[in-house]
Amino acid sequence: MSTAYEIPEVIDRREGPYGEVVLRRHGELLQIIANGCFLMDTSDGRSERLLVDAALQTLDDRPAPSVLIGGLGVGFSLAHAAANPRWGRITVVEREPAIIGWHRHGPLAAVSAGALADPRTEIVEADLVAYVNETSATFDALCLDIDNGPDWTVTEDNGTLYSAAGLASCATALKPGGVLAVWSAQPSAHFEETLGNAGFQQVRTEEIPVARGVPDVVHLAVRPG
Repeated sequence: MSTAYEIPEVIDRREGPYGEVVLRRHGELLQIIANGCFLMDTSDGRSERLLVDAALQTLDDRPAPSVLIGGLGVGFSLAHAAANPRWGRITVVEREPAIIGWHRHGPLAAVSAGALADPRTEIVEADLVAYVNETSATFDALCLDIDNGPDWTVTEDNGTLYSAAGLASCATALKPGGVLAVWSAQPSAHFEETLGNAGFQQVRTEEIPVARGVPDVVHLAVRPG
């Protein structure tokens, strides 16, 4: 059913540690809005699945690789990772307690309930930028989807993640040969250049066609072994 002319219904609205977060229903879709900025909805999920699959394929035959998913969102990336028995430890870092609550006790449980019950899954309530700067844990893959892209951040502080210093922290959180995968609503040649300058190798961009406009993309890069 088309939702083009329906008025979105606000299911929950909360003032979180980083501003207002809203969960809306628009026809059959659920949408997350942060500080008035549309983040994502449950309409498709192809790009979130590619984010996870491209990272895993880059790791080749590494046994039971661990993955850090940056941003729980509507849960597509987590659900897709948990559906694949190849993944080992699955850690999701989400800074908005409201979003975690919508998955554990609200409408988004329809997407993620099985993944949250998976013993491989751990949800960490934290700011991703702070987490990668401070964690002593290392992962085989970082799959990051906390903004609309390196050039279109949800909050100004997130911009540091895509800088040389932020990418150095990401590299520290990766095991040798580990892969960094970053979702974006549009390609960023500048970010590709920054990845290379930060010491990452095998930098490439995979496109996900969309119905209209510029394709979504996943930026991929490997920490040297």
